Amino acid sequence: MACPHVESISLSPPTPAQSVYREDCTQCFDSIVSPILQASSFRNDSLPLSSHRRVSSQQLTNEAPPSKDDPSGLDVCLQCFNGGCTGVKLHSPLHNASRSHPLALNIRRTRKQVTKDEPPAKMTKLAIAAETEADRYDYHTAAKCLDCNVDIDLFNPKIASVVDGIMKANTFSRKEEVKAWEQEMTSCEHILLLQQHEGKQIQSGDLGHCYQCDLKENLWLCLECGNLGCGRAQFGGVGGNSHGLAHATDSKHAVAVKLGSISPEGTADVYCYQCDDERSDENLATHLAHWGIMLSERVKTEKSLTEMQIEQNLRWEFSMTTEDGKELQPLFGPGFTGLKNLGNSCYLASILQCLFDLPSFQDRYNRPGADLPIVEDPAQDLETQLCKMGDGLLSGRYSKPDSDVIPSEFSPEKSHQKGLAPSMLKHLIGRGHEEFSTMRQQDAFELLQHLVKLITRSKHEAPLSDPTQPFRFVMEQRLQCLDCKKVRYQSNEQDSIFIDVPLEKLPAIEGEGEKYRPVTFKECVDRLTAPETVELTCSSCGSKGFSKRSLFKTFPTTLVVNARKMTVENWVPRKVDVPVIVDDEPFDLDAYLSPGKQSDEETLPDEPANVAPAFAPNEAALEQLMSMGFPKNRCEKALHATGNADPNAAMEWLFGHMEDPDIDEPLVLAAAGGSGVTGAEIDPEKMEQVCAMGFSAPQARKALRETGGSVERAIEWIFNHPDDQGDFGGDSEMTGSAPAPAEKQEPGSADLPAKFQLQSIVCHKGTSIHAGHYVAFIRKIIDTEVPKWVLFNDEKVVEAVDAEEMKKTAYVYFFQPCPRGMRSCYLGTFDSCL
Repeated sequence: MACPHVESISLSPPTPAQSVYREDCTQCFDSIVSPILQASSFRNDSLPLSSHRRVSSQQLTNEAPPSKDDPSGLDVCLQCFNGGCTGVKLHSPLHNASRSHPLALNIRRTRKQVTKDEPPAKMTKLAIAAETEADRYDYHTAAKCLDCNVDIDLFNPKIASVVDGIMKANTFSRKEEVKAWEQEMTSCEHILLLQQHEGKQIQSGDLGHCYQCDLKENLWLCLECGNLGCGRAQFGGVGGNSHGLAHATDSKHAVAVKLGSISPEGTADVYCYQCDDERSDENLATHLAHWGIMLSERVKTEKSLTEMQIEQNLRWEFSMTTEDGKELQPLFGPGFTGLKNLGNSCYLASILQCLFDLPSFQDRYNRPGADLPIVEDPAQDLETQLCKMGDGLLSGRYSKPDSDVIPSEFSPEKSHQKGLAPSMLKHLIGRGHEEFSTMRQQDAFELLQHLVKLITRSKHEAPLSDPTQPFRFVMEQRLQCLDCKKVRYQSNEQDSIFIDVPLEKLPAIEGEGEKYRPVTFKECVDRLTAPETVELTCSSCGSKGFSKRSLFKTFPTTLVVNARKMTVENWVPRKVDVPVIVDDEPFDLDAYLSPGKQSDEETLPDEPANVAPAFAPNEAALEQLMSMGFPKNRCEKALHATGNADPNAAMEWLFGHMEDPDIDEPLVLAAAGGSGVTGAEIDPEKMEQVCAMGFSAPQARKALRETGGSVERAIEWIFNHPDDQGDFGGDSEMTGSAPAPAEKQEPGSADLPAKFQLQSIVCHKGTSIHAGHYVAFIRKIIDTEVPKWVLFNDEKVVEAVDAEEMKKTAYVYFFQPCPRGMRSCYLGTFDSCL
C-alpha cells in the first residue's frame, strides 16, 4: 500500500543554518551504531575478570539486549531533522507521537575495525585533517513511514533531495568538532584603524633584540611605531620579560606581531594588547613591508602561540600508569562512563562527572522508565539534555571498550571507552555566553557556577526538586565596633566557598623548579573564617574601626569549595601548584558554626534615615579582582551587585558591564529605608518589562529599586538573588489583597556534629586556569566495600593509584556529610565517624 504521507507532507532539504541530528539521539546517547551489544561482546581478553563483573547485561539494562547485529540504527525526521533512537528508549516513535512527523530516514553504520599499529601523529596545528567518515564506516539507509509502517523508495522524487541533503549536511556534533580544532581569529578596530609611524628598516635575526634587554627571541614588533620588545615568558623554556607588553601599556600602541612566527605564506601571531587577545590582520603583508619586512623572504623560526598552546595542553597529562610502568586498568559499567573531549572541553567533562556522582543529580536526572518532558526541540531543552546526560553516565549502557581499535603487538595497551560526546549539552549551556560558547579552554569552577545558575532558573515542578539546592547554605557576618563594642549580624546565602591558599615559596633547590610549602585544608578554612579589621563608620559612636568575621550559620548538604592559587607576575595572573593536604577522613566543621547574637551583646542602631549604608567589600575577593587589573571602583560595584562573596561571579559581571557609562564612578548606595528609586518613582513601563520576563511585581519592584531603575541590571539582580521574594509594600495592586510573603526558610542545617568527607575533586594541571588540563577524581565502590579513588580523564576511566599526589592539584572540592553515629555511611566504613 502506498504511503499517503509522502504526497501530503511538504518536505525540503536542510539549509546550512539548520542542525541535522544524524549521529546520536537528541534524548539519549543511542546512535547510528547500536550502543547495546550482547554481554559477551564486551569481552576484552586483555582485561581481568574483575573488570568484566561490571558489564553484565543485567547491569546494563532491564530489557533483553538485541542481537549483536541489531539493525535498528537511528531515525532522522525528514521534516525537522531530529534524531530519534529506535532501540530501547524508542524516542523516534515518541517524536512522531508528539510532533506528528511520521516520515523518517533510518541510518545505520557498521564500523570498519582498525588495528592500532603505530602511535598517532603529533599535532602541529589546531586545524587537523581527520579521517573521513568513509574511511571508518559503511552506511546503510532506508526511508520509512512510522504511521503506515511501510518502507519508502529512497529514489522517490519527493524525498530524494531531502535524503541527499541529510547525508551531506554537517551534523550538529561535527560542527562542534570542527570548532574544537580551528581557532577562529578575527580582526578588531585597532587593526582596521592602524596608523603607522614613519617607516624604517627593522633589524632582525642576529642584529635584532629587545629595546630594553638583550633577548633575541620571542620578539614582538609594534606595528604602529616599529618598537621591538620581548614577550611574556612561555611554556617550554621560552624566555621573556614582558617588555613588549610594557611598551604597549606605556605608549597605548595596540597591535604587535611575533617576528619568529612570520611565514612566507603570510601567517603570523598578531596580538592586540587593547583587546588582550589574538587577532588576524588581512593587511599584514602591507603593515610588515612598512618596516622593511618582506613576507616572501621570511623563514618561520619559532613556534606560534597556537602551537605552544597545543604542546602545553598535551604535556599536562595525568599519570595513566603505575609506578612500574604498567597501564592502569580501565573500568566499565554504571557510573564508570567516560566523556569524549570535544577539544578543550575537559573542564566541562570533569564538572559533569562530579555533579552526576551526587545523589541530588542522580535522583533528578536519572529516572529509568520515566517519561521525558515533551518539548518541540529536545536538543535545545536543558531538562532533556541533563536527563540524557544522566542516563548516559549512570546507566552503564555506553560504558564498554572502544571497538574501533584492536590492540596489536605494536600497541598492546588496554582499550578504553570511546566516550560520550556531550555536544548538545555543551552548546546549550554555552549559548549566548561570551566564553562558554567558544571552544577555548575555560575555568571549570566558573562553568560550575554558570551551570548551577541555569539549573536554578529552570522549572522544578513537584515532585522534582532543584538538584543544586543541597549546595546552598548561609554565612553569617559579625561586625563589632572596636570602641563601643556594639555588634551587627548580616546573613548571606551562598552555594560555595572560596578559600585563599597561602603562597609561601620554599628555598630553591638547584635543578628543580619553584616549590611552595604544603598547606592543610584546615589552614585555608581558618583563613576564611579568621577575624579581620576593616574601616567603617560606626552608626553609634562614629569611630572608624571594626572587627569583622564570617562563620557558617548553616551547613549545606554538599559543600563546594574553590581553591584559588593565583599570583601575579609581569602583570599577568598565574596559577601555581600549592599542595593542599586534605585527608580522606571526615573533616569536622563544628568550630566554624556561628553562635549567633549573644544575650549580652548590644546591637548597633540602624543607619539614620536618608543616610546611605556602608558597604564592606569582601577583602579577599576585592584583592583578587584588583590583582587582575580591575580598578577598585569597578571591583566594589561588581561585588555589591553579585552578593559580595564570589570573585568569579563579580568578574563575570564586570565583563558584562564594561561599557556602562558610570562603571568607573564610585559606588553609591541607596539610603537606608529605601533605595534611590521610590515606589512612586518607578517607571511603570520598566515594571512591565521586568514582569514580562516572568518575574512577579514585588520582585520587579525591589530589583528596580536596588539597581537605580535599570531594567537590564534589575533582571540580572533577580537572577543573582533567586530566593528574594521582593518588595510587597507600596503597591496599590497588592495592598489589602495579598497576604504577606511567608517567612523564607534558610537553606542548609545548623545541626551538629557537622562532619564532611571529601567525595570528589576536579584537578587541574597548568599555569593558567584557562589552559592546561582538567580531570575528575571520585570515590567509588569498585570491587570491595571500601571506596577507592577513580580517575575520570575525559573518555578514560581508571582506578587511581596515587590519591595523595592527585589531591595536590585539586581546584574544586565536593564534600558530602558523614553523619555521626553511622558506622557504615554511604562512602564506606570509617571508625572515625563514631
